[in-house]
Amino acid sequence: MRKLVKLVLLCLIAYPIASIVSSCSEEEDCSMNARPMMQCYLYIIDRENNNRVLNDTLDSLTITALETDSIILNNEKRVHGLSLPLRYTADSTVLVFHYSKDPKIKKDTIIIRQKNTPYFLSMDCGYQMKQSITGREYSRHILDSIYIQSKEASINGTENLKLFYRN
Repeated sequence: MRKLVKLVLLCLIAYPIASIVSSCSEEEDCSMNARPMMQCYLYIIDRENNNRVLNDTLDSLTITALETDSIILNNEKRVHGLSLPLRYTADSTVLVFHYSKDPKIKKDTIIIRQKNTPYFLSMDCGYQMKQSITGREYSRHILDSIYIQSKEASINGTENLKLFYRN
């Protein structure tokens, strides 16, 4: 009987200690390490008012990846800001901006050159990719210019590109 009482007491004492020790080795939450995105905002330059920079909004925008069936943004209305992915498997990302479904309205093509640097995050999460914008090329049908504000794509919403449209 004494042995049974000692065993019960040992279990009552050991259980809380075991649960504390095991809680220290929780699995890492990999969802906290989201994919970095290129953040873009739209602007116009008011040439009649001392070249003042103003926020712009597009009435409609669809964005596709060139030579794929990937639709990144599908007929979004009243667009001012964009979060766009960069390719992991190449050193450039080519995006086509469709401003209307009307084929008579021109579309713009933007080529973003980037450096992809893999880095080890953890055993649970594996590798992630750091992406840094190294350059850009673009057509100028409706788009006027692109300014690189910040080169590092991130998960915190830092503005990377300023897209300037014609007034």
